[in-house]
Amino acid sequence: MLFYKVKAFSVQLDGATTGAEPVFSGGQTVAGRVLLELASAMRVGALRLRARGRAHVHWTESRSAGSSTAYTQSYSERVEVVSHRATLLAPDTGGTTTLPPGRHEFLFSFQLPPTLVTSFEGKHGSVRYCIKATLHRPWIPARRARKVFTVIEPVDINTPALLAPQAGAQEKVARSWYRNRGLVSLSAKIDRKGYTPGEVIPVFAEIDNSSTCPVLPRAAVVQTQTFMARGARKQKQAVVASLAGEPVGPGQRALWQGRALQIPPVGPSILHCRVLHVDYALKVCVDIPGTSKLLLELPLVIGTIPLHPFGSRSSSVGSHASFLLDWGLGALPERPEAPPEYSEVVADTEAAALGQSPFPLPQDPDVSLEGPFFAYFQEFRYRPPPLYSEEDPNPPSEAMRPRCTTC
Repeated sequence: MLFYKVKAFSVQLDGATTGAEPVFSGGQTVAGRVLLELASAMRVGALRLRARGRAHVHWTESRSAGSSTAYTQSYSERVEVVSHRATLLAPDTGGTTTLPPGRHEFLFSFQLPPTLVTSFEGKHGSVRYCIKATLHRPWIPARRARKVFTVIEPVDINTPALLAPQAGAQEKVARSWYRNRGLVSLSAKIDRKGYTPGEVIPVFAEIDNSSTCPVLPRAAVVQTQTFMARGARKQKQAVVASLAGEPVGPGQRALWQGRALQIPPVGPSILHCRVLHVDYALKVCVDIPGTSKLLLELPLVIGTIPLHPFGSRSSSVGSHASFLLDWGLGALPERPEAPPEYSEVVADTEAAALGQSPFPLPQDPDVSLEGPFFAYFQEFRYRPPPLYSEEDPNPPSEAMRPRCTTC
């Protein structure tokens, strides 16, 4: 009968609402309560709490010798990023205490480390955070309650390194049966390195087909998951967005003047974890019949804090102006548009249809991008500086004459 005295035992976090859990970042305080509801009086030994954050990777590789498998090598590594222990209830004498029937709440609070790794679920690894409460009772197995929470480490794209344009060029000789069929060249450029989900990447590219066969240009945003353990690496790639251009005939030239490639709601880049990385790249390629494709790769960083419309005017707008002039694409718009809100990227109905996970599965079924990632948006709280003009808006009157300072 003692086993059935516990009617409810759970961990709840402050700020949680129905269908949505709070999202934390490094340095923040996690607060909540352990709820214990008893049908009758019960003796309790202790109630302990443990919070844990762990990055873990694991995979196996088989070594073959001829037609049979020689052995299987296992690779595994884990890193503790959060470890917090607390005792919420313990008798003074070290024995037991009796709790009356009814509802009991035990509050807890702890601070996260200054820097953390974003929550992540991948093919060969994960980053998970959870809180576990353990209820110890005499002569009865301990009862446990577990609560998972999400961490999103901010990635601000409003930095000079992520606002710098990215460009490159490649060329390849088209061959067929050891016969030279001409040269195919590709050059591409994007206005910056950092983007947030929901933004559109304008792709500028030039394809010069000097060969005797038609070629097909394409572009894609590719996610690369890298897992590291015991000096070995394992990678998994998935295409998260793509576009295809029109075929370029022999002796012709094609110019992409800002072909739009929208970033879907994917998780941010993970760049500073010892056992796993999540990287993104824009890959522009040209399919050449009979020859390996011509590939150009431009690095991307998917952030959580979007571009401020006027916060980085001197760097982002200035570099964007020279970027457009270099490609002969005319003048700048007067006001750059801000990235969309997260609610505009993924509707509530779409998130509900995906099982409360706002991220769709990538095209590669072996890679999972599920997880409650949410982009952070900051408001611009100061008025932007006035636009520069070579004409003085307050010219001196004719009555004012310059005076000689040496007289």
